[in-house]
Amino acid sequence: MTLMPNEERKTLVLTGASRGIGHATVKRFSSAGWRVISCSRQPFPEDCPWEAGPEDHIQVDLADPDSTIEAVAEIKDRLTAQGSRLNALVNNAAISPKGQGGSRLSSLDTRIEDWSAVFQVNFFAAIMLARGSMSRGASGAVVNVSSIAGGRVHPFAGSAYATSKAALAALTREMAADFAPLGIRVNAISPGEIDTAILSPGTEALVADIPMRRIGLPEEVAKVIYFLCTDQSSYINGAELHINGGQHV
Repeated sequence: MTLMPNEERKTLVLTGASRGIGHATVKRFSSAGWRVISCSRQPFPEDCPWEAGPEDHIQVDLADPDSTIEAVAEIKDRLTAQGSRLNALVNNAAISPKGQGGSRLSSLDTRIEDWSAVFQVNFFAAIMLARGSMSRGASGAVVNVSSIAGGRVHPFAGSAYATSKAALAALTREMAADFAPLGIRVNAISPGEIDTAILSPGTEALVADIPMRRIGLPEEVAKVIYFLCTDQSSYINGAELHINGGQHV
């Protein structure tokens, strides 16, 4: 995409950019001419499928509050160096610990330290990044990536993951009310079964319960995220969009 003279190049910060929905989202925004600052626990991969290099990647452990605070400062420094501001933030990073052999961890057998780590990454990091990096008084958008597991007991998603996603959906409503007067819209998406490398064994058995009778694609999620970050959704605020082929009905 070629920018018009004097047209601002928009900037996105995306967490959990190293695979799946994150990868697809980076490619969608990059193809539209956005600068994407990617954040993940992993260093910038040499075989990365988009053009941006390590200068647009931040290695951060969102399970560590101090590391998250350092990442916020790094985001501000990079924006200042480029004389730009942050137009959109996508809180996509999430963790879901498993039991022995990849089994689901219920509320009875999830360790307290695992609850804490999950909520730090899936919930607290989202508000920390939004409060610390979004410019007030200018138009912007935040998209929180929740999950179908936040609204129903899921056969594979553990209790800590599910409750953190339910909390994130509630946080989205609170943020929508608080951030809108500052010029920032906040919405959430709730993907269902999406074809990524982290699908649990046995997911194919859930297709029978999906009205569209198929698993979704990462690119389909990325399109919705892009929509929520652009002027096409300029009057959408505090919404939770289900991306699951009707699985939630």
